[in-house]
Amino acid sequence: MRAIRFSQTGGPEVLELVEVDMPEPRPGQILVRHQAVGINFIDTYQRSGLYPMKLPSGLGSEAAGVVEAVGDGVTRFKVGDLAAYAGTPGAYADANTVVADRAVKLPAGVDARTAAAALLKGMTVEFLIRRLHRVEAGETILVHAAAGGVGQIMVQWAKALGAVVIATVGSEEKAARVRALGADHVILYREQDVAAAVRQITDGKGVPVAYDSVGKDTFDGTLGSLARRGLFVSFGNASGPPPPVEARRLMLGGSLFFTRPTMGDYQATTEELDASAAALFEMIESGKVSVEIGQTFPLAEARKAHEALESRATIGASLLIP
Repeated sequence: MRAIRFSQTGGPEVLELVEVDMPEPRPGQILVRHQAVGINFIDTYQRSGLYPMKLPSGLGSEAAGVVEAVGDGVTRFKVGDLAAYAGTPGAYADANTVVADRAVKLPAGVDARTAAAALLKGMTVEFLIRRLHRVEAGETILVHAAAGGVGQIMVQWAKALGAVVIATVGSEEKAARVRALGADHVILYREQDVAAAVRQITDGKGVPVAYDSVGKDTFDGTLGSLARRGLFVSFGNASGPPPPVEARRLMLGGSLFFTRPTMGDYQATTEELDASAAALFEMIESGKVSVEIGQTFPLAEARKAHEALESRATIGASLLIP
């Protein structure tokens, strides 16, 4: 089968398409023949060396497709089932073996492309707004990079919960998109002072929670946007890693809270995984959350896909198609 590999860290040019043996599922595993592979910012962090990997390495952690074989002891899936997973390395390939307890079966209303575009991003949103901090009706939240894959899902889900959403984007085109998704206020973060704009929108109070996947470029603006005892949720590095957090600065900002969560800590069990995926699929099937697949690339063009993602030229989710 074909797979993307890299033997040194660096830019998109380090990614290579190679031929490798088709893996066989071990006991407790399934073999998934991919119909679509999700592209996420964490893939670029691993490729660049920001998140170290043992080299040479595969890439990608999210895909969906047909179960082609099952290992001994697997009862959760059968051959022919549609399955998706998020969090298992090696997804940039024609197929991958996955521990059965870390994959989910797709409901009738969710196809493989939608699942590959939404599972990791959507389950990230689920734990961020339902468990890490439970967003309530009438609450005002700040969502950075709102036109991206995670951002679009978060805007829609938060609006379904009755929240007031302040969204930041980098262009007028993206602003129009997030307004169409329901964002109440949109800030062009390259042109406006985010903290000042948030204060103006909230009559000087600030927001009780801010979700920041951008990192370095938005760090100060996010801190300055928080209300007293506000929560800074840092979960990405699109512009580079955020700077160290000085404890005294949190105190002076109004007894603020700062957290850097990972999805794995909120899906430590199969039960948590199933509950998170079920909540996401319910939102998609109900129509409350639509998943925009803004661009697709052939598997062989993984380099091009990374270039587009890192230049922030993408809207919504991006997929590799084997």
